[in-house]
Parts: sequence; structure tokens; C-alpha cells
Amino acid sequence: MTIASRALQTRFFSALEGIGEGRLIVTTPDGARLNFGAQGPEAEVRIRDWRLLRRLAMRGDVGLAEGWISGDWHSDTLEGALSIAMCNRADLAQWSEPTRLQTWRMRLIDRFLRANSLRGSSRNIRAHYDVGNEFYQLWLDPGMTYSSAIFAADDDLEKAQTRKNERILSRLAPGERLLEIGCGWGGFAEAASERGHRVTGITLSPSQKGYADARLDGRAEIRLQDYRAVTGCFDNLVSIEMVEAVGERYWPTYFAILKARMAEGGRAVLQTITVPDAEFSVYRRRSDFIRQHVFPGGMLPCSASISYAAGQAGLRVQDSYAFGQDYARTCRIWAQRMMEARARIHRLGYGEAFLRSWQFYLEGCAAAFATGRCDVVQVTLRHDGS
Repeated sequence: MTIASRALQTRFFSALEGIGEGRLIVTTPDGARLNFGAQGPEAEVRIRDWRLLRRLAMRGDVGLAEGWISGDWHSDTLEGALSIAMCNRADLAQWSEPTRLQTWRMRLIDRFLRANSLRGSSRNIRAHYDVGNEFYQLWLDPGMTYSSAIFAADDDLEKAQTRKNERILSRLAPGERLLEIGCGWGGFAEAASERGHRVTGITLSPSQKGYADARLDGRAEIRLQDYRAVTGCFDNLVSIEMVEAVGERYWPTYFAILKARMAEGGRAVLQTITVPDAEFSVYRRRSDFIRQHVFPGGMLPCSASISYAAGQAGLRVQDSYAFGQDYARTCRIWAQRMMEARARIHRLGYGEAFLRSWQFYLEGCAAAFATGRCDVVQVTLRHDGS
């Protein structure tokens, strides 16, 4: 072992000694079993290759994810391990922050190479949503809803997704004309059309449009269209977990479009993942695994940024409803269903690295919502005239 490798190990274990919330059991490549922390939830981690520490030193939490995908480490309690890391982030800061060079490199990729211009948005959306409808069908609910459900105590996933749609529908203003920005595979459009709304749904994913067209069979109009190209006037607008894909640079444009397309007295209901207001200034200057590998061009807002951008566009926040723990539960169900379908996913041609990447993404999201690192909100916006 080189001096540099030994120094990395010393720094790594010294950082783990600072764990104050939770208990982490670490098995090293040479078989040593070490315990860190004293109380709280327990998780186990097996380091398979010491190169993980170099990834951590260079790319912080992005390197942690990339090490998982490459098999440098493993845990049968992945969500638990990531939850402990998130709860002890301050103590593990030296391993959660990439080097300055890597930070600038990732920001360059986020802000410029993956900017959500008219051309860039289409490319970014297809990178995530066009991996194959068959893949998503194996682990989403039968309605193919890829956003947080709202659970009552005994709900299964399908019923909880119906409950989410019903809450959104209950917030709408009178009027039949409804625009859904980011309609996915058509689950909400179907629910809205059954309530008598004349739905226009837009998506940038050809796979989603094809599925939604076949599903709705003329009961709603589904377009392969950017939100900036929509014309006309609508009584209500709905956008379910699409704001995250807009990109901070384009938030003013997005909210201006909401105002321009909304009839006076109309409403918009947005469901969006958020980061805490107090952490947004730090979050927006960094990158992370999701922006680098899952949702290129994405950026989570905070509640304050939504209120500000909406206000600048002439819209007023009427109410906001947060349900982050429901998203933790949704992600756990998705992750479990996906891993149960592992053999079928491999038969579709997806490799082990692909599956591990999605597992890290889903269980990491579950941990973020469970620990309060992220939340999800439904925000109702009003257009009361200019």
C-alpha cells in the first residue's frame, strides 16, 4: 500500500469517527469489520475496492454514487447507509465535497453543455424518459405515474397515485380547458378527462407520447411539444414534477408562460420537488449525482424561489401542501419493485451498472425525503388579472 493510499484511509476512518447519528458497520476489502457511531438506525457497508476513497476525494458524493455503480462498495441496506451519510453530512464534509476543479467541471456541464434551450431540453428529457417504456412498466404502478403518490394508511401504490391526482383536480378552477405541461405517460390526463376536462398534454419524450396516445385513444390531445411553443388560453394548467427539469435560467420564462396561457381567474397546480430554503444558495452552486447522471439539466427549486418567480410573472401563491414522507414511501416501493424485477430487466438488455445506477437513484431519493434533505409540494397559483 502506498503512503497516499494509507493517508486516504486514515482520513476516511477519522471522518467516520465523527458520526453522531446512526450506527455504520464497515467491512473493508481485507475483511476487517469496523463500527462507527453509537446510537440510532444501523446500516452495513462493504468496501470492495479501496479505489472508492480516491473517487470520494476527487468527486465527493458524486464519486460515492459512481463507486456504487462500479461495484466498489455495496450495502444490503443502501437507503439506511445513505440516510446516515445525509444526517452526518457536516461531519463527513471532507468526503462529500468534490475538489474545486471537479466542482467547476460539473458546473460547466450542468450550466452550459446541458442547458435547457429548445434543443437542449428535448435531448435532456429523452436521455431519461426514453430508456424504454417496458423498463418503467416493470416497477411503476399500473397507471404509469412517475411522481410522488399521496398515501392514506392502508393505500397501495395505485390507490395512493389516484389520491394524488384527485387532490390536484380538487384545486382547479371552474372551466374545461386544461393544459398539462409534462404529461408523462398520460395518467393524470386520463383522470382529468374522466372528470370532463378537455385536456391538452405536452411532452418532449416520443416514447411517452406514443404510450399516452394509445392509452387515451382520442380522449385528450397529446403533443410532442416544448412548453415555450404552446399557444392558446386555458382555464387550468397542471405541471407534475416538471419544474425540476426546466433549469434555473429558464424559470422566469416558465412562469411567464404559465401566466400567458392562463385565463383570468384560472389556476395552475404545480407538484415539484424542493430543497429547503436555507440550503438553496449552497445547492445551486454545486452539482450532484442526479444532475450528472440521471436528470441532465435539472435543478430543484426551493419554496421561496417558486414564490418569487411566480410573483415576478404576475401569479399569486394561493396555497402549498408538502408531503415529503409520502415521496420517501413512493421511492421505496419503486426500488423494491424494480429490484424484484431484476431478472426481467436484464432480459430486456439492461446491464448491471444500469440497474445499480437506478437503485442508487431511487434509494438515495428515499433517503433524501426521509431525512428532510428534500421535500415535495403541491402549489396552487392564481391569475387574478394584471
